[in-house]
Amino acid sequence: MKNFVEELKWRGMIHDITPGTEEELKKGPMSAYVGIDPTGDSLHIGHLVSIMILKHFQACGNKPFALVGGATGMIGDPSMKSAERNLLDEATLAHNVECIKAQLSRFLDFESDAPNKAELVNNYDWMKDYTFINFTRDIGKLITVNYMMSKDSVKKRLSRDSSEGMSFTEFTYQLLQGYDFLWLYQHRDVHLQLGGADQWGNITTGAELIRRVLGKEAHALTCPLITKADGGKFGKTEKGNIWLDAERTSPYQFYQFWLNVSDVDAERYIKIFTMLDRETIEAAIENHRACPERRELQKLLAREVTVMVHGEAEYENAVKASQMLFGKATADDLRSLDEKTFLAVFDGVPTFEIAREKLPMNILEALAVETQVFPSKGEARKMIQGNGFSVNKEKFTDPNGSLTEADIIDGKYILVQKGKKDYYILIVR
Repeated sequence: MKNFVEELKWRGMIHDITPGTEEELKKGPMSAYVGIDPTGDSLHIGHLVSIMILKHFQACGNKPFALVGGATGMIGDPSMKSAERNLLDEATLAHNVECIKAQLSRFLDFESDAPNKAELVNNYDWMKDYTFINFTRDIGKLITVNYMMSKDSVKKRLSRDSSEGMSFTEFTYQLLQGYDFLWLYQHRDVHLQLGGADQWGNITTGAELIRRVLGKEAHALTCPLITKADGGKFGKTEKGNIWLDAERTSPYQFYQFWLNVSDVDAERYIKIFTMLDRETIEAAIENHRACPERRELQKLLAREVTVMVHGEAEYENAVKASQMLFGKATADDLRSLDEKTFLAVFDGVPTFEIAREKLPMNILEALAVETQVFPSKGEARKMIQGNGFSVNKEKFTDPNGSLTEADIIDGKYILVQKGKKDYYILIVR
């Protein structure tokens, strides 16, 4: 088996690690967990670093636990946040937990009979009957306010806006998360907590609780918070987060995100977000540096992550869709796209409406009178006769021809193209 810590080190995936963690891991298989806040019904790529660490952990023969915060999710973690979150009800949280488990199963083995199969736990199960009085007697007395105030997550939040401050609810979050670690240590023999760098304070509070309650040593390992080389926020686009849920972010859009990262970011991301071995990655980086214009590293990155998240078939569809604008895509390729992908590929393309009852319609009438694809029939005729016009990726060369119902894609779209790059969508109502 690979050395877990060494594997993370060369990939640039370790930010902080408690003394003795690597030595403890060398003694034999260990159990560790990552906490996931179920405030939504889908994970996004910001969660991927922690998930990949769990995936490596399991691949190295260890047992991973994914903890969804059904209880702590009702409060909201103040770490790196500028405002308090809205609290969620139980039904919403239960739905979110089920969706998140389905997504995690793409990365972790939950189903086999292997001794290190992954397990999903929900802290609501051990918090729901724990009364406030008992929690404050048992746990609250063990950690001082001074200790809690020293954490960066608290200090940064308080320094941002002293007028708004932090609610008692949020302030108690690190105690609740710390108790999760204690409970898992006691009941599931989990000795290591993994997470993002912003979680270091919460994680070490848990390790401190374990020391004070049990007199035992627990371990912590955090990964860096991922940023883009230009300083922009990783995983964010103009339209928001890049989600793992295909309904929120289509596989095509997901693939495009990775395909369009910078050269500098591609070299970092391929180590962090794929399971490719060191030799393969280093060779790919070297080849890319020799011919960066081919963007082979981005293509490899996009392929690996898209297949891992959405499967081989969706990856192939995404590649096919990516060729629509600039590649040699066919009419059959175009018609094979689902509506969501079609609209994503041609996002921002000018649109015009045509009444369905007017079909069939002379092509010149459709392009220069019913719509403004061309400013005049004469200009439309000239381009059609010059072999510079296409309907649904097929050349259209007859200026006396017509658009018909047979040209409609997905029941309401006709794609027309003049020249190499100018696309228009005709929406048939």
